[in-house]
Amino acid sequence: MKKSIDPRGYSRIVMDGARQAPSRAMLRAVGFRDEDFGRPQIGVASTWGNVTPCNMHIGDLAREASVGVDGAGGKSVLFNTITVSDGISMGTPGMRYSLVSRELIADSIEAVAGAAGFDGFVALGGCDKNMPGCAMAMARLNRPAVFVYGGTIRPGAERRDIISVFEAVGANAAGKLSDAGLLEIERTAIPGPGSCGGMYTANTMASAIEALGLSLPGSSAQEAVVGLVRSGLKPRDILTRQAFENAITVVIALGGSTNAVLHLLAIANEARVRLDLDDFTRIGRRVPVLADLKPSGRYLMSELIAIGGIQPLMKMLLAAGLLHPDCLTVTGHTVRENLENVPMYMSGQDIVRPLSNPLKKDSHLVVLYGNIAPEGAVAKITGKEGERFAGRARVFEGEERATQAILAGRVRAGDVVVIRGEGPRGGPGMREMLSPTSAITGRGLGAQVALITDGRFSGGSHGFVVGHVSPEAAVGGPIALLRHGDRIRIDAARRELHVELPAAELRRRRAAWRPPKPYAQSGVLAKYAQLVGSASRGAVTETIQARRRNS
Repeated sequence: MKKSIDPRGYSRIVMDGARQAPSRAMLRAVGFRDEDFGRPQIGVASTWGNVTPCNMHIGDLAREASVGVDGAGGKSVLFNTITVSDGISMGTPGMRYSLVSRELIADSIEAVAGAAGFDGFVALGGCDKNMPGCAMAMARLNRPAVFVYGGTIRPGAERRDIISVFEAVGANAAGKLSDAGLLEIERTAIPGPGSCGGMYTANTMASAIEALGLSLPGSSAQEAVVGLVRSGLKPRDILTRQAFENAITVVIALGGSTNAVLHLLAIANEARVRLDLDDFTRIGRRVPVLADLKPSGRYLMSELIAIGGIQPLMKMLLAAGLLHPDCLTVTGHTVRENLENVPMYMSGQDIVRPLSNPLKKDSHLVVLYGNIAPEGAVAKITGKEGERFAGRARVFEGEERATQAILAGRVRAGDVVVIRGEGPRGGPGMREMLSPTSAITGRGLGAQVALITDGRFSGGSHGFVVGHVSPEAAVGGPIALLRHGDRIRIDAARRELHVELPAAELRRRRAAWRPPKPYAQSGVLAKYAQLVGSASRGAVTETIQARRRNS
């Protein structure tokens, strides 16, 4: 027999009966009427904030979501969680809070939904960490939920975006762009609301979450969540291992951000699905890069949306046997059923290549191992950078020193820039190295200099760059032992990252190594550093006992 579903399984505990009269009295003050107490209670988690264009419009979308919930027979309760801006804090100490905010968003949604007894919720996100934070909360709470993306920004003048500004800084430092030219680009690159315009982290994660089945493109997600509550369909019914494999496949086909590796590992951890770095390699061997999108390609996300978005791409992948067709989604239907009536891309478009003529025959997300990264590292190799690089190490303790040296012309062709102390615990917060990579590109060294780090990269970074080096320097990983002049070899074809030193020399250096002083002694950064695990497992916060088990 079909299991009976109580659409008020959580709210009933908080609101029903004489003993809960105080709860109802409080809620009457915020606008509840008698009939509202008998409806499923649906939280609307807004990440609105005027701190970034990515989220400046989310408040309006959240209010529309509330209207949709109420109209579908639920009772909406709007609440807010935080957002920070990667683009604004990039290259500064403030960027340490970016990855930390992912955990704070997941924690705060869990706290409000758990305390209020929501039967389900809608989560709305815009900037990079909003989306995985919302998805992590959905998996953790395992109550019927739908994610809504705030959408991508429109291009600025001359199809500019935020990466245009970062790279203009490097060009200005190299004397290739005047101060007036830099100011003109600054003034015209960001025309209004929406997330950064290329296949950077925000658009990558929006696409991954759509492929996972947690969002409803082109549909009324607000009404859908009430239907999910009544049917009892929960996130972990959707977030199977096969669903994560679908998301990885779509991210690869789109040429998405390396941050997708970090975030999908974290969401899988919350969903209690086993996923690891080697799954990206396994899937990547058979999935090509098809979308010619920035930062490595020519087009913006808004231009992909104009020809149909990612649904026709998913239909192509499904027809080729590259997607699992029977995964459930928040529509209540399978991936195959959702794509059945999706029209294919118009003829003549060149944003998404056919499978017979890919941009790259296998994945651009390359997991490397070696004596620098025994737990793994993640590179973004589109094919334009080449597959191999060897050079002398230029070692920097932290991003600021590296960026200063690059802009001052002290990094030269043939160098491998090593930026360490930027891992999840050491940073803390695993800052994105967009400023140094953009400075390298802006100075015209993109094809002549490589960069490795225990930090991570913005989806806007491109060039021969390797991040997520694990174990990180702060815990004594081999990257902590590198010195100026060491010869480093990166081989994406063989998936290797090595320093050409005898094992005995590395052991000698390790014996002399001492842990660095923590960056933060108190506050959220200090707490995060105490609890965060390795980037190779998604840099999730975990109990001390769990971290010891995984180490």
